[in-house]
Amino acid sequence: MERALEALATSIARLTEEGEQHITAIHGLSLYRREEPTEPMTGMYEPSICLVAQGAKRVLLGDEVFVYDALHYLITSVHLPTVVQIVEANREKPYLGLKLKLDQREMSQLMADSNLPAPRVQQSSRGMATGVMTLALVTAFHRLIGLLDDQQDIPILAPIIQKEIIYRLLVGDQGTRLRQIASAGSQSHQIARAIDWLKTNFTQPLRVEELAEQARMSSSTFHHHFRSMTALSPLQYQKQLRLQEARRLMLSERMDAANAAFQVGYESPSQFSREYNRLFGAPPLRDIINLRQMAAAE
Repeated sequence: MERALEALATSIARLTEEGEQHITAIHGLSLYRREEPTEPMTGMYEPSICLVAQGAKRVLLGDEVFVYDALHYLITSVHLPTVVQIVEANREKPYLGLKLKLDQREMSQLMADSNLPAPRVQQSSRGMATGVMTLALVTAFHRLIGLLDDQQDIPILAPIIQKEIIYRLLVGDQGTRLRQIASAGSQSHQIARAIDWLKTNFTQPLRVEELAEQARMSSSTFHHHFRSMTALSPLQYQKQLRLQEARRLMLSERMDAANAAFQVGYESPSQFSREYNRLFGAPPLRDIINLRQMAAAE
C-alpha cells in the first residue's frame, strides 16, 4: 500500500509541476498540488471521489468536519456547499490529490449490470463521508492517471478503469450511501433530484412545498431528509448557492455587488450584503479586493 501511494504521488507531482490544478484529458479527472496549508475557503463539492496521495485536507459541512489523507478518501454523493482547507502541505512534501466526478446514471447502470441490490435501509444519510483507502482503489487510480502519458488509449481504456473504480466504491465501505442515491424511488434519490433542481434554479423564488410535492413527501418529511443529506435547510442551501455565484460574478466577471445580487435572485442589496458578510467574513467589496490581492501575491 505504501509503495502504491508513493507511485500515485509521484505521478501527480510530475503532472502538476506547472500549476496547482491540472484538469486532465480524462473526463471528470482533476489533479491538485499545494505547497503550503491554505486558509478556509468556501466552495461547492460535486458528486465525486477525492483522494490524497500526500498531505491532508479538512472539509466542513454544516457543523460536521471531515478530514481525509492518504489512508482515507472523501466521497460526495450530491452537490454540497462546504468550507475547505488544506491542513498538511509544505514545499518538500506538497499536498497532492485528485478528484474524479461521479455520474449517478453510470452508478445506476453499473448496479443493474452487476446485479447489485438496492440497500435495504431507505433513510436519507449525509451526502458526504470518508472511507478507508484500499490497495485496489489506489492501483486503479494509478492506472487511470497512467493513461495521460499515452492519450490515444484514453477513449477506450479510461471508461473501463472508471467503471472499475465505481464498482469498488459501490461494494466498499461507503457503497450503501452511493446505492441509496442511485436507487430510483429511494428517499435519498428523491432528495438528490431536488438538489439538482435547486442547483439549476437557485435564482428563482423557493417554494419548499412544491419541491416536497415533486419528491412525494410532506413538507416536514422533505425538510428532515434534506437536512439529513446536506446539513442545511433548503433555504440555507439556496442562499449559499446564490452567494457563491455572486462571488464568482464579482471576482471573475468584475460585476459590481448590486448587479451580482440582482443576478442571483436578491431583491434587497442590504440583505445581500449582510448574508454575504456572514458567509464569507467580509462585505462584498472588501472580500473581492482581498481575494484579488491574494491571487496577485501568489
